[in-house]
Amino acid sequence: MLELLIQFLALGVVAGLLAGALGLGGGVVIVPALLLMFPLMGFPAAITAQLAVATSLATIAVTSTSSIYGHHRLGAIRWPVALPMAAGILAGAFIGAFVASALPSAMLARLFGVFAMIIAVQMAISSQRKQADGAERLPGRAGLALAGAVIGTLSAIFGIGGGSMTVPFLSACRLRMQQAVAVSAVCGLPIALGGVTGFIIAGWQQPDLPDGSVGFVYLPAVAGIVLTSFPLARLGARLAHRLPAVTLKRVFAAALFLIGLNLVL
Repeated sequence: MLELLIQFLALGVVAGLLAGALGLGGGVVIVPALLLMFPLMGFPAAITAQLAVATSLATIAVTSTSSIYGHHRLGAIRWPVALPMAAGILAGAFIGAFVASALPSAMLARLFGVFAMIIAVQMAISSQRKQADGAERLPGRAGLALAGAVIGTLSAIFGIGGGSMTVPFLSACRLRMQQAVAVSAVCGLPIALGGVTGFIIAGWQQPDLPDGSVGFVYLPAVAGIVLTSFPLARLGARLAHRLPAVTLKRVFAAALFLIGLNLVL
């Protein structure tokens, strides 16, 4: 148990830095790491992916609050953009949890890998181009809420904080990269809350859940990860405002692609 706790703490360090610096919510690291760890712990293969995704979302609920605070102190959060998206995200994440619960575990893991690589390629291509000049092209409140619903559904299915979709979407709307990351951090909280609620309900009567689980959420892993991810997310938020936007995009893309490739192979 001590060795597992150390691994969860180390995972939290990486997840927290990514959550603050890249708006990832840490899920792109937590999910594949738990997909490797849970089988070694003897968890049933039929529910391993659901446990990993639900547990990831539970950690994001905590980590995102630290990341939000860090970005808010720096004045980077565009609340008129973040709040309409958050409303759609909350509903979409709740629905997405039930979709993920119904998928075979192996399929869910591979879908996560494919999804990560697609987003990585998109971000890598966009990092080679200068952001277009001109005014922002944000949709209205209804459009932001609709985009949030789509992002929330997919994020809950894959157990991520939504940054892999929120950041490219807002960048395409010509928000500065640092502001896009800050809004993405805000969106991580409703994704986590809606998704965790759905996974708890969907997994409540599931047989063969490991001890320490509430629905599909494995609480010992949540506790170990958030102990380090919470403080590190604030440090990551400060790094987001010191690194160039192009550097952020390239790091973001490289991390996503390598993780996705590992899951698909």
